[in-house]
Amino acid sequence: MITLRNIGIQFGDNTLFENVNLNIGTRDRIGLVGSNGTGKTTLLRIINGEIAPHTGRIEKAKAASVGFLPQEVVRMKGKTLYDEVATAFGDILETQEKLESIQADISSPDCTDEERTELIEQMGALQQHLEMSGAFRMKSSIEKVLMGLGFREEQFTWMTEHFSGGWQMRIELAKLLLRQPSLLLLDEPTNHLDLNSIRWLEEYLLSYEGSLIIVSHDRAFLDTMCKHIWELSLGKLTAYTGNFSSYVVQKEERKELLEAAYKNQQRQLKQSERFIERFRYKNTKARQVQSRIKQLEKIERIELEDEESEISFHFPPPPRSGAVVMDLQNVKKHYGQNEVFNGVDFRVERGDRIAFVGVNGAGKSTMAKILAGAEPMTGGSREDGYNVMLSYFAQNQAEELDPNSTPVEIMDSVAEGEMRKYIRTLLGCFLFQGDDVFKSVRVLSGGEKSRLALAKMLLTPANFLILDEPTNHLDMRSKEILRQALMEFGGSYIIVSHDRAFLEGIVNKVVEFRHGGIIKEYPGTLEEYLAVIDGEQERTIPEHTKEKSEKRRDDKDRKRREAEIRQQRYSETRTLSERLDDIEKKIHTIELHIKELEQKLMDEKLYNDPDEIRTTHHEYSESKEQLEKLYNEWEHISNDLDKIHKKYEAMLDD
Repeated sequence: MITLRNIGIQFGDNTLFENVNLNIGTRDRIGLVGSNGTGKTTLLRIINGEIAPHTGRIEKAKAASVGFLPQEVVRMKGKTLYDEVATAFGDILETQEKLESIQADISSPDCTDEERTELIEQMGALQQHLEMSGAFRMKSSIEKVLMGLGFREEQFTWMTEHFSGGWQMRIELAKLLLRQPSLLLLDEPTNHLDLNSIRWLEEYLLSYEGSLIIVSHDRAFLDTMCKHIWELSLGKLTAYTGNFSSYVVQKEERKELLEAAYKNQQRQLKQSERFIERFRYKNTKARQVQSRIKQLEKIERIELEDEESEISFHFPPPPRSGAVVMDLQNVKKHYGQNEVFNGVDFRVERGDRIAFVGVNGAGKSTMAKILAGAEPMTGGSREDGYNVMLSYFAQNQAEELDPNSTPVEIMDSVAEGEMRKYIRTLLGCFLFQGDDVFKSVRVLSGGEKSRLALAKMLLTPANFLILDEPTNHLDMRSKEILRQALMEFGGSYIIVSHDRAFLEGIVNKVVEFRHGGIIKEYPGTLEEYLAVIDGEQERTIPEHTKEKSEKRRDDKDRKRREAEIRQQRYSETRTLSERLDDIEKKIHTIELHIKELEQKLMDEKLYNDPDEIRTTHHEYSESKEQLEKLYNEWEHISNDLDKIHKKYEAMLDD
């Protein structure tokens, strides 16, 4: 359907990527992944035709159409929600307008019988076109998509300018889904969706007739949606078959194979180079030396990619709190006539690791603010537990950063004691690299400021964390660093998030918010909560969790088998390797002795003593003969070692 041939692009002297060659077929499901800044969005814009590549070309079938959902907020105004989304059916609306015009002409007293007959024929053709276009399904399709994306029926008549940026992105997504292009390009489609809407979108896209390319940091979404993963890294694009979890395994396996092949090649190169160096000036070995030189010239050298350094973060040790961390009684919260909560009781106990989930607008962030003391209640009581030290992260905290300070200075202002050592590490965890840490806050993007505010909050010693959408501006690597730190955290926390992969394994209670101020608590993991709301009566382990456990066992067995093979190889090659080293030392010693004898034989004084001449010549001949034997033994052992290494490399590849 669409083919990319040698696509490349650069900005100034920086080559973003090059030599991208891929084919997008019918009903392909592709996840585009890579660290921030590798060019994922740029590649989508090239495929969409917004940006021309500097090298290569894109070949597209005539009938293929492309729809693109960008990350940036698309502002709409002047139409109701329903009418704006209905523009996705432009052809149908245009046909309906033509029909209305024809009906008006037929009703006109000035219309002759001949004209009326012709207009009736045109009307019949247009009505047939509408039937074939599925116009009778337009209304139900619009309602289905809007309600699936979280809009309520009473909102259909609202003007679009009254919706926030996140909801406007949902409107744009609704229009794209209804247009049904041949290829959908979705750049972070889940960023502005709640958990229910994400799950609905997954179901909708699974039956979508066109192809999909998805950029997302939502691992669970990629696992569900994708059958192929394209990875952009270090200016290259690598294609993998399978979902994201499969890609992670394949990438690790590919890395291990490449490292093994690299080590094997380096060993062979060194042996060949040593052979050439040893026998370069020996006439009897000249042909073999030239053969080895030609082999070296033909070898395609294996290169290892530079890897991102492994970094991690640990929270400051939290002081122990009382058994009850926070207690809310009879909470009421109104915004004017809008009632969010009315008589809600909620308690946080020591050791609670709670996820706030539910539809957007039901009060998750409002409750987080009330718990943090950042939002006053209309009524009710809020009581802190004994020795509670609270730390709160919200998106608007980025606005409170000192615009004249640098990230390093801001972190240093809150770090205490030993934590000062980890400032640069923590900034690295949250994507501040190199000179980024010395930039003024005023020049940072909104996402960078949000990440900095989160990093600052995490340096403050606390035993109760409240995190409102902490992963919105993080890539997968940063999310995993934060997730691991939360797993090891010794205090309590509440996380407002719709990221299933991030919440996996780090919560022991789920609190669901519904419209009307309804709050329901579900003890257990997020997976167990999803199983309950899907109508499952028994809390069985989800099938994909079993598959993950089996996969981990398989990986463990594979690594143990590989370790045993490497141990066998070491045992079999150890004696030969030691013998080879010993021979090389002897060769080196004899070669030096031969050079000394050659210098002695060049001395004229030697020839004044016939016995000394005879002895020196005899010693020289014996040394040359001994050296030749050592050369032959060295080559024989080297060949034996090569055979053994190849045998075990084949065993590791099986």
